[in-house]
Amino acid sequence: MSRILITGATGLVGGHLIRLLNDDPRVTQIVAPTRRPLPPMRKVTNPRDPQLTDVLTQLSEPIDIVFCCLGTTRREAGSKEAFILADYTLVVDTALAGLRLGAKHMLVVSAVGASKRSPFFYNRVKGEMEASLIAQQWPRLTIARPSLLLGKREKRRPGESLFAPLFRLLPAKWRSVQASDVARALLNEAFSPAREEVTILNSGQLHEKATQTPLI
Repeated sequence: MSRILITGATGLVGGHLIRLLNDDPRVTQIVAPTRRPLPPMRKVTNPRDPQLTDVLTQLSEPIDIVFCCLGTTRREAGSKEAFILADYTLVVDTALAGLRLGAKHMLVVSAVGASKRSPFFYNRVKGEMEASLIAQQWPRLTIARPSLLLGKREKRRPGESLFAPLFRLLPAKWRSVQASDVARALLNEAFSPAREEVTILNSGQLHEKATQTPLI
């Protein structure tokens, strides 16, 4: 039976994932720190603070698995500094909290094209985040690199609506993927037998893993 830490539970992927975790018999407890409140769920403890790092440093109960679904865009964040806080600093802080609490498996949502050598700011920050997590030497680290995420957001992203039809026609690695499929894939991967220390899943692999029958 597993105790879970999840950040980003108010987001598109995280919202699907926390509901799956709450319904999963293998999960006994879910700690979901957020900036704004979550709907009440039976297994979920929801500490809230605008400064998410402050909550993470105060957690003390043991954790088995960590999920991080934090992510935004530079436009939504409002500045480069705010984007780095959301997509790098808070992700790394989540991982450090998980390690401190004894977790053995970290699963994180990154993005297709992530590379610390990328000339594109968004992809470079994602790549630097991945490199920082790898450097932490997790016993097991799963990095999801979805392409365009599909699903109902609280705030529409006009560019995503415009390019969604095109992304459905691309090769599997670059093809758009439903946020609900990413959530199911992460859940299945969390409880699957370990194959290697670092696993990277692209959009096609996430869609495939989402359709697999979960091991319970």
